[in-house]
Amino acid sequence: MTSNSVDVTVSIVNWNTKDELRDCLLSVFSQDRSITFEVFVADNASSDGSAEMIKSEFAGKVNLIENPKNLGFGAAHNMALGQARGRYMMILNPDCRMLEHDVLGKMIKYMDSTPSVGMLGPKVLNPDGSLQYSARRSPTMFAAIFRHTLLGKLFPNNSFVRDYLMADWQHDRERDVDWLSGSAIVVRKETIDQIGLLDERFFMYLEDVDWCRRAREAGWRVVYFPMAAVSHRIGAASDQNPIPMIKQHHKSMLRYFLKYNARNPKVLLTPIAMIALWIRACSLIRRAKH
Repeated sequence: MTSNSVDVTVSIVNWNTKDELRDCLLSVFSQDRSITFEVFVADNASSDGSAEMIKSEFAGKVNLIENPKNLGFGAAHNMALGQARGRYMMILNPDCRMLEHDVLGKMIKYMDSTPSVGMLGPKVLNPDGSLQYSARRSPTMFAAIFRHTLLGKLFPNNSFVRDYLMADWQHDRERDVDWLSGSAIVVRKETIDQIGLLDERFFMYLEDVDWCRRAREAGWRVVYFPMAAVSHRIGAASDQNPIPMIKQHHKSMLRYFLKYNARNPKVLLTPIAMIALWIRACSLIRRAKH
């Protein structure tokens, strides 16, 4: 490690979540200083005073990037990661809070001792302490059709969603998984050097699925690590503008499907996939309006 580097760079992308961001940063700066770290916040043109709060309360501590417009999740993180000095990079949602003072220390120590691991995700809990399914199997079209839809209500214990969420497992031990939630992931610098940054074609959603897939295809392990824990309030930003976010989510789902099936016989299913995603999006938009 050079004298100008740190153990981990923490990158946070923010859009109008000032209060959650403050709590997130306080939890980061309460971490055990046996691990050296730097913090970037890429603010996507927030109108709630988030940037001003950082300048006032975290002056000299946070590297603030003020974007003139909302660039999306991946592009904003990439701006920070492109300037990072860390041996590891952590992408962290502003509505996350580290639940212990050694979350970073535990994760970095584990990755230092396990060089085959390219990406590591902590246990993620809801604010009430219940488990959030942050480690999952690769998404399938059937899981999408049954998750958060009328079919899912009619068949709440269907195998498609349970398999996708890994609900057959207690999430209480270390395990290799297909992908980790982008709310909190630590990534090895060498992994990023090999596979690249987040795919900016995904404005929001599915970029974490894609990133983990690229890491696994390059030979890196993607591991769930429940010995470190964060809490995550889902939707602190997206709930402010739900209908555009629903549309964006489904655009990303279709983009992901096409990215990995363009040269695959499954591409013949594209019209079916588009219809299924359109029906799913309409159902969720109708629910959001009410």
